[in-house]
Amino acid sequence: MTSDLQFAVDIAEEAGRLIQGYFLRKSLQVFTKRDASPVTEADRKAEEWIRSSISSKYPDDGVLGEEFDERPSSNNRRWIIDPIDGTKAFIHGVPLYGVLIALEVDDAIKLGVVHFPALGDIYYAERGCGAFMNGSPISVSSIDKPEDSTVVFTEKEYLLDLPSLHPVDRLRTEGGLVRGWGDCYGHMLVASGRAEVAVDKIMSPWDCAALIPIVTEAGGLCFDYRGKTTIFGEGLVSSNRELGRVLLDDIAKHL
Repeated sequence: MTSDLQFAVDIAEEAGRLIQGYFLRKSLQVFTKRDASPVTEADRKAEEWIRSSISSKYPDDGVLGEEFDERPSSNNRRWIIDPIDGTKAFIHGVPLYGVLIALEVDDAIKLGVVHFPALGDIYYAERGCGAFMNGSPISVSSIDKPEDSTVVFTEKEYLLDLPSLHPVDRLRTEGGLVRGWGDCYGHMLVASGRAEVAVDKIMSPWDCAALIPIVTEAGGLCFDYRGKTTIFGEGLVSSNRELGRVLLDDIAKHL
């Protein structure tokens, strides 16, 4: 484990301990942001702490986070963070929220860490070094038929939108098991071989930067609704390699 990855793991775990102090607290303060999404005092306190930790160790690195303005980089290194991915779940006492930490170097994601404080699980990966959960290697499944696959999603719109011919949307009827185990948790189910496809129709860079290296290092594929692997795309789809290749071929034909 490189020093960068060890640092990311350490700050994710420490932020998780901070956040757990707010979990299930009846007096938790919840605010509404300009985009009408919720943010809690835990989100803000955790991101402030993560930013401070990065500034202390890597003063020239940039930081892009969900809750505060971006700090520019002076060395082509940028940390991309989401203190609580799954804030709505957190507010409702659901333990499937995560701390997301990613490092981008020269415009490419070098590593990602996803920590689930309430579950005690941590996933991490660094480019070219494999993916791990709690220190043990993980890999995606080898299921290659939609009817045998487990498909997980975040937004209810994935099920409620009007009928769509998009290959990813067709999985909501073609998948063998379709469940709403969403946010970063769903993508880690794919990375660890417990689901075949995870779908988010709406994503920001801080939502997906940490997920992509973990899924891909586990042998899977990540792409948006246009078939591109990017943190700035139209949603994010994580899949095992077999179904992902089929989906990418079908997306190319669909577009």
